[in-house]
Amino acid sequence: MSEVLADDGITIHYDAFGRQDGPPLLMLQGLGTDARGWALQRLAFGRRYRCIAPDNRGVGRTGPVPGPYSLDRMAFDALSVLDAEGIKSAHVIGASMGGIIAQILAVLHPDRVNGLVLACTACSHHEWRRELLTEWADAVEAGGIGALGDEALEWLIGPRLRKRFGIWLNLGARIVVQQDPDAFINQIHAILDAPDELRHELVHLNVPTLVITGSQDSLTPVGDAEELAELISSSRLEVLGGAAHGLMLEAPIAFNQAVLTFLGEVDDLESAAKNRHRATSA
Repeated sequence: MSEVLADDGITIHYDAFGRQDGPPLLMLQGLGTDARGWALQRLAFGRRYRCIAPDNRGVGRTGPVPGPYSLDRMAFDALSVLDAEGIKSAHVIGASMGGIIAQILAVLHPDRVNGLVLACTACSHHEWRRELLTEWADAVEAGGIGALGDEALEWLIGPRLRKRFGIWLNLGARIVVQQDPDAFINQIHAILDAPDELRHELVHLNVPTLVITGSQDSLTPVGDAEELAELISSSRLEVLGGAAHGLMLEAPIAFNQAVLTFLGEVDDLESAAKNRHRATSA
């Protein structure tokens, strides 16, 4: 585990793995989840890419740093990690809350993003989701992180798949319940405070983008993914049948294949553009 000092004095920890000579890939996780949430992507992505997976503020080794948090601040944290690794631009994949952070990063610094993958995420608030997240924050404040219980899990994992993927559900639950309650609440407030104006900026984004979601995702339903794909003209949408919000754990083979295929296409286009530039410069 490596670390970098953010400009406000907070130490951001991150995991660097994979091919050191591969194209860089920044991997941003969601609410209450640290870099371990990419457990089933490490081998597949690491074979081809130089992977950088930060622990967002409040989780993992970055830990329960003082709040309040903001998703803009977390986007700058991610840039600090890239700078620490000497990376000018990278592919960026974000899941759930990490997907919003990835959108902010791409909108504010499109030159730092080669290819963008937005997984199980959204670009605007729904009142029902605001109420749900507020209920989670209230429950954790009153009874600790364990107060989330099975009810929250039902939003994250499709009912048909809970038995089949029990071992990976245990992994996801174990990561969340290890987090600090106050930090978890701060992350929720960072999500709730994120302005919906972000969606108006996405129409100007010209970064190759894959929007990927599960057909059974009830927390960020397919309609959220369709909105993202409609706003980002350089995007395409992929829906994994039978998967819910934790699609990278529920359907890792299909998820990894879709992401790697997309990023491979972006790499090929970038390589072709560089070759054309060399030819015209010769």
